Amino acid sequence: LSCKDSNISLLSSSRTILQTMFQTGMVGYPEALTDPSYRCQLLTLTYPLVGNYGVPPDEEGEFGLSKWFESSRIHAAALIIGELSENPSHWSSTRSLDQWLKEQGVPGVQGIDTRRLTKKIREKGTMLGKLVVDGAVADNIPFENPDKRNLVREVSMKEAKVFNPSGTLRITVVDCGIKYNQIRCLAQRGARVTVVPWDHPLDSADFDGLFISNGPGDPQLCQTTINNIRRVVCVDRPKPLFGICLGHQLLSLVIRAKTYKMKYGNRGHNQPCIHKGTDRCFITSQNHGFAVDPDTLPADWDVLFTNANDHTNEGIVHNTKPLFSVQFHPEHMAGPTDLVSLFDVFLDVVREHKNGNSTRSGMSPYPEEVFRPRKVLILGSGGLSIGQAGEFDYSGSQAIKALKEENVQTVLINPNIATVQTSKGLADKVYFLPITPEYVTQVIKNERPDGVLLTFGGQTALNCGVELTKLGVLEKYKVRVLGTPVASIEMTEDRKIFVEKMEEINEHVAPSEAALSVEQAVAAAERLGYPVLVRSAFALGGLGSGFANNREELTSLVTSAFAHTSQVLVDKSLKGWKEIEYEVVRDAYDNCVTVCNMENIDPLGIHTGESIVVAPSQTLNDYEYNMLRNTAIKVIRHLGIVGECNIQYALNPESEQYYIIEVNARLSRSSALASKATGYPLAYVAAKLGLGIPLPQLKNSVTNSTTANFEPSLDYCVVKVPRWDLSKFLRVSTKIGSSMKSVGEVMAIGRSFEEAFQKALRMVDENCVGFDHTIKPVSEKVKSWCYLKTELQTPTDKRIFVLASALRAGYTVDQLYELTKIDRWFLHKMKNITDHEHLLETYNQSAMPPEVMRKAKQLGFSDKQIALAVQSTELAVRKLRHDWSILPVVKQIDTVAAEWPAFTNYLYLTYHGTEDDLSFSDQHVMVIGSGVYRIGSSVEFDWCAVGCITELRKMGYKTIMVNYNPETVSTDYDMCDRLYFDEISFEVVMDIYERENPEGVILSMGGQLPNNIAMSLHRQQCRILGTSPEFIDCAENRFKFSRMLDTISISQPQWKELSDTESAVKFCETVGYPCLVRPSYVLSGAAMNVAYSDSDLEKYLSNAVAVSKEHPVVISKFIQEAKEIDVDAVACDGVVMAIAVSEHVENAGVHSGDATLVTPPQDLNQKTIERIKMIVHAIGQELQVTGPFNLQLIAKVFVIECNVRVSRSFPFISKTLGVDLVALATQAIMGEEVEPVGLMRGKGIVGVKVPQFSFSRLAGADVVLGVEMTSTGEVACFGENRYEAYLKAMLSTGFKIPKKNILLSIVSCCPQFRLWRLWDTTCTPAWAPPTSTLNMESSIMNYLEENHFDLVINLSMRNSGGRRLSSFVTKGYRTRRMAIDYSVPLIIDIKCTKLFVQVKITVNVTYLFGSYGQKNVMSNLFFQCYRYS
Repeated sequence: LSCKDSNISLLSSSRTILQTMFQTGMVGYPEALTDPSYRCQLLTLTYPLVGNYGVPPDEEGEFGLSKWFESSRIHAAALIIGELSENPSHWSSTRSLDQWLKEQGVPGVQGIDTRRLTKKIREKGTMLGKLVVDGAVADNIPFENPDKRNLVREVSMKEAKVFNPSGTLRITVVDCGIKYNQIRCLAQRGARVTVVPWDHPLDSADFDGLFISNGPGDPQLCQTTINNIRRVVCVDRPKPLFGICLGHQLLSLVIRAKTYKMKYGNRGHNQPCIHKGTDRCFITSQNHGFAVDPDTLPADWDVLFTNANDHTNEGIVHNTKPLFSVQFHPEHMAGPTDLVSLFDVFLDVVREHKNGNSTRSGMSPYPEEVFRPRKVLILGSGGLSIGQAGEFDYSGSQAIKALKEENVQTVLINPNIATVQTSKGLADKVYFLPITPEYVTQVIKNERPDGVLLTFGGQTALNCGVELTKLGVLEKYKVRVLGTPVASIEMTEDRKIFVEKMEEINEHVAPSEAALSVEQAVAAAERLGYPVLVRSAFALGGLGSGFANNREELTSLVTSAFAHTSQVLVDKSLKGWKEIEYEVVRDAYDNCVTVCNMENIDPLGIHTGESIVVAPSQTLNDYEYNMLRNTAIKVIRHLGIVGECNIQYALNPESEQYYIIEVNARLSRSSALASKATGYPLAYVAAKLGLGIPLPQLKNSVTNSTTANFEPSLDYCVVKVPRWDLSKFLRVSTKIGSSMKSVGEVMAIGRSFEEAFQKALRMVDENCVGFDHTIKPVSEKVKSWCYLKTELQTPTDKRIFVLASALRAGYTVDQLYELTKIDRWFLHKMKNITDHEHLLETYNQSAMPPEVMRKAKQLGFSDKQIALAVQSTELAVRKLRHDWSILPVVKQIDTVAAEWPAFTNYLYLTYHGTEDDLSFSDQHVMVIGSGVYRIGSSVEFDWCAVGCITELRKMGYKTIMVNYNPETVSTDYDMCDRLYFDEISFEVVMDIYERENPEGVILSMGGQLPNNIAMSLHRQQCRILGTSPEFIDCAENRFKFSRMLDTISISQPQWKELSDTESAVKFCETVGYPCLVRPSYVLSGAAMNVAYSDSDLEKYLSNAVAVSKEHPVVISKFIQEAKEIDVDAVACDGVVMAIAVSEHVENAGVHSGDATLVTPPQDLNQKTIERIKMIVHAIGQELQVTGPFNLQLIAKVFVIECNVRVSRSFPFISKTLGVDLVALATQAIMGEEVEPVGLMRGKGIVGVKVPQFSFSRLAGADVVLGVEMTSTGEVACFGENRYEAYLKAMLSTGFKIPKKNILLSIVSCCPQFRLWRLWDTTCTPAWAPPTSTLNMESSIMNYLEENHFDLVINLSMRNSGGRRLSSFVTKGYRTRRMAIDYSVPLIIDIKCTKLFVQVKITVNVTYLFGSYGQKNVMSNLFFQCYRYS
């Protein structure tokens, strides 16, 4: 196979090529090429990456048939693909695809835009075609229509042959081009199979049953076969007959029905067929260009199956005689075998007929109508945390949308105020309350729903729902669990029960034992043998899990795990095996499909949330792919799951052996990824199925014409890469493993693995150029094998870049495979990138040939990456690329690989193509999203982006969204008119801008990432809507902003721009330490820190300069013990329209994202408020703000900083105070007349926003707060006062009210530990001065380990705001860490401690949290629900 600049070249001479058609299967090219039905066909495979797993040997298998192939040779006339894998990888492979084609003398071509070709065939119909070698005269090569040839004669065997001669039932098979697996299916079921040529005379005395095979061409040309069959069928008591594909068409012609040629036929592995009588839908493989006209069937015949998409006939059956046929392949290789049981049906009929009985087998009809609810309660997931992030906002929003379409009332409980699902206008009622059994019970009591959804809020909702069931609450209030029953959920969550259920269907899980104590776990590990994997039951994201190589490691892991759960699972380690996932959908009527399969690039041992993942799988052959698919369907049916679930496997890389790891009976992170990767809205469909709607009745929302009961075909490759923010934490381990640490993930789409892979690496970190060896360089000093062995065998968050360095240093793929167990296919693809980078470095810009640049772009290189290699600039490379017309094309994601037209515009850019999928005539407004979720930029910015596009559409504008985060609502393709799922970088945004020519671009809704490219876009004359980029730069550039404040006489802390370290030290000595180091253009306080000494200053300055290379670093005086204030505002042409003020509970020095916020402010006097208003108006006027902006101030009214964009507090402010600031800002940006709101004072309620931390996930991380953000999410609740709201918000983060002992540890000012005991319901301080500090410390550690404390308060009285790492482990660190590790609530700020004590004094906590179930146990005050209705 070869191709040059997409021109066709062949391995042999020019030849006549007959019909050109496409096939949408993603695996199974050896089986397809050897299918006789492809005789004289130019086969186009829509999936672009072909040959990945090579070609197996032609070895003999069961019954003397080929083990791997469907016939003795390749029958396709030629092969057209996007990209050939030059380095296949599979244990069964003995040669590459191109070697096999050469051996068989079959031509092929790669480098073709197969999507473009597929669309042409779809629009024009099956066409005649030919392949022409360069230099040959095309006109001299004739076209020939294969439909005029009797192709069956060419492929049929010449003489009869018997298979399984000892079989009891005599089956005669008429070979019209039979696939070996049809023979195998009959023989395996005990038949003696006699295969005869197509024109062999038939005699009923020779057989008990007759089988008519598939084959190529027009059935009308097989008159001899038709006449032979008619002689044995058209009699009073015919022998049973079963026909497949061409056999189906021949039987139809036998009974005088008619056939016709289809426009382009059905060829692929995902054709849905409806069974008449039961309306059950089955996924089938097909390969045919002719069909039967059901309207011409005789009166005594009936339709058996109908295609759910194009409504063509898929099967017929005689009303009284044992005769039936199907158009599809129930036995297909490649593809699913969901209806292979038809062979059992056929042989059962043959057996009964032989015994003189007359029976007709049928299928079970639908069960009775499923319960349809009137009002449904949806449990959300709460604050975003590691392992449970924004994907549940997406899934919950989809569920609400689906229920509203069915006129079902929706009630949502979710304290995560930043989510889209809690926005006005979505759910009918929203309760911002903790998702705990107590609070949910009260909501059920108040709302009286008749249904509840538990699977859309992650593990939080699932656990709460299980607990409500056990307590009898759901039964008491007659609330039905919709979708998957609680019993099924418990089967998947309890390991012992799960193992038993799998054994019932002869499926195997990894050798594992459940343990309820440390002793049981140790005993289990001894029996299984080390190493073992420890996992917590009923946990999310691998919480409390890890590998243990010995008893000591096991004891430590298990002890920590029991702090989070009552049961741990001890599994035999399968490290190094492949990890594969399938997303499965099943309805209440047993219709079942697998929507997406995914392969982890990292082998088993690394949590799937920590792994780089590719969809679809790249290294599985057809047998493995469908083996795991069939197992998934069998397991999900056995467990009784209704809706969507996820199944994970461990697959031996050297054989077909596999184990089931687990089943998640709920929506998950993988579900969101699969939805975005395929375009199949899993959560939306799952919600509909929960209402009892049959899956076949739902439409594919992308095509709007085909059914949702199908399995998507992809014609692109998707790569997911996690994002870690471990650098923000002190003492944290950077090792990754079975427990999640990543805070977000990205998804990239391309038509080659390399293209998607490099895109994804840049999406994770905008400062990364791609597969970059300079991030973790292998220096000459440590270029030893020992160094690499350590770095690669022990995975860290930077291991992928160690691989880049190792390849750069010349290490081989085999060496790297032995260390990482990453499949060689992926390693070869990574090596392609490294090799091409090396080639680029041999050129300078002027000498680089166009084909080298084109190849670089196809391998996913960015302009900046190419510029670094050829020692040029990004803009120079961009200009050269335009001069050479090397431009990306825009492709659609349509779920069907172009087989059907798409009605949604879900788009991506690729350099593997020659034609755009759509035109660019309409005007749009382009909105840039927030990109990857990271600490500092999370779901709150997605809320802003979604609010913006929603408001734009209300105003009549067509919208474009650019984002690449699969967890977001903004990347739901029906939220906007065009969704570009691609990079947010200068290069890509400009590429889209130049193609679309929109009215303008809105940058201010996506947080810091869009702001960072504002000036670059502005310099290229990009129309930026809202505040001018020059003024954005004035606010982002610390030096310019500080200078501006001085100019307009606004107070700020004393400051100085960094010019050199010496002058910086002198400044700090002058103003006095502590001082704050502040880089420009950063998010969440990255590299910001408080210096208390010269040594601190020097270290922090170097970090800040590294982060802010192109922008200035400013040093300012850090003001201690000061109150911090946040202001969110909207302005139009510098005139401020709305102001919202919120106050921090913690003192300044704690990042606003980690601080507890209260609005309206409770402690600010009127004079301070007026001063704040004056400052906001002055800055808004000076920056000529149009749209949103945010200010941070100190209560002495010093300005700290200004962000000319939305802030993370916009959703909180908007929902608490009742004014949608994003809608207001959007109107201002678009030039609409905006009614001034002024200072927003709210509606008489107080809102408190509390951070959600994930320290329990981050082994070793110190729990300290400073000017750099560390929280992963937030929750907010309302109350009549701040105390009520604060308590509810704290409970929403998982905080528990202490009932026993409280440990109060005051560091520095009081070195000894003190105990504070809570007796019953009153706080009686019991000071216990230690006899010796050492003994006291030891006993406290024991008390923590033994769960004697209900709360730890650890207060540091010095160095607030700093992130200073001691050279030794302090007592304070040890106390904080143990509290986290043993799930003891922890408070580390003195102001929060004071507020908590005031809550205790102000609110009767005992009254609220008495014994569950007692009368009047809940205070009405605490369950007062502030909602949108």
